[in-house]
Amino acid sequence: MGYILLVTIVVMITVFSLLFLSFQRKQTRSAVFLNEENYDLKAITMADIDRMQDGSGFEMYLYRLLMELGYTGVYKTLGSRDFGADVVFTDGEGVRNVVQAKRYHVDNPVGISAVQEVFSCMRYYKAKRAIVIATAKFTEPCETLAGINHVKLLDRTDLINVIEAFRRDDIVVVRDIIEAEPRMILESWSEANSGVLHEVRKDYKAEKYMKKVMEK
Repeated sequence: MGYILLVTIVVMITVFSLLFLSFQRKQTRSAVFLNEENYDLKAITMADIDRMQDGSGFEMYLYRLLMELGYTGVYKTLGSRDFGADVVFTDGEGVRNVVQAKRYHVDNPVGISAVQEVFSCMRYYKAKRAIVIATAKFTEPCETLAGINHVKLLDRTDLINVIEAFRRDDIVVVRDIIEAEPRMILESWSEANSGVLHEVRKDYKAEKYMKKVMEK
């Protein structure tokens, strides 16, 4: 009886040890998979991107993705002096695009500054199109400013569609998503040519303060 109990304990210890080593190897592979640059791009999922340590890993993923999609003139900018663009590429129509990558938590929407930054750097990079690719949604003001300035926004849902299409080798679908026209917010012809300025939301506290200053 004692012998059987001893054997059972040894077997259980061996099984738990093997399971623990397997888990450790899996964790190590996952860390290497996310941090090294020579991972299999088609193996990357949205969950892998969410686990990346910082935004630089996401930028490198997009850089490699655009290269794999066959685009030309693809390069990654220097992180400290990118002027608002993380990746630059030339699309199928021969038009240069600037891309800003935003790896945000799924519950943290991307704000208006993303559009301001990527739009303002277009002239510096001699680009005609601007794209923001994010791992989250965009705020309403961000979408409005993007629509007015023809900046393309690819949110988490778009990114998941890109990843899944790329993983099944559907390159045409991926390129169609990336190169699709941005959502535009256009004025009517009469509004665009009218000399009347749009009503601007005013800071009435500032006006009240200036009125007091001017009265002195």
